[in-house]
Amino acid sequence: MITQEMIQKAQESWAKGIIEIGRLYTEKKDFVEFAKKFIKEMYNYDEGIVLFKPTKAREKQFRLNFEEALSYFVGGNIKEDKGFALEPWKAIRFEVAGNLIFNEIAISQGNYYFTSAKTGETIRVEFTFVYKLVGNQLKIVAHHSSLPFSGL
Repeated sequence: MITQEMIQKAQESWAKGIIEIGRLYTEKKDFVEFAKKFIKEMYNYDEGIVLFKPTKAREKQFRLNFEEALSYFVGGNIKEDKGFALEPWKAIRFEVAGNLIFNEIAISQGNYYFTSAKTGETIRVEFTFVYKLVGNQLKIVAHHSSLPFSGL
């Protein structure tokens, strides 16, 4: 059974992983290999597609497989990708509006705040994560992020 604490731990692990990718990139270390491990640990691509709609994806809005997710986080085979995790970010904070738990599936929604290590600027992004319990670990099976509505 999924618990609130498991969701919080998964979100903390996700944030630490994104920050670590950027740190490794800045230090000219093997950030790509770390990103591959991060995606395998956090996302459930091993069992098939993940419904991933990243924040800064416009031309290729949905990243349904591992290679597309990797491209989004570190740049690669999709032209628009500059590497979201390469910013780098010095802090990521989740502000959860609510969680729903259904046996082996959980949904979490709210805002998360990304603070740039370069500028110190913080941006707010809306998120919905759907987790599946795989063994004793939560894995993301759906991830939607978007910038808040700014008017028509």
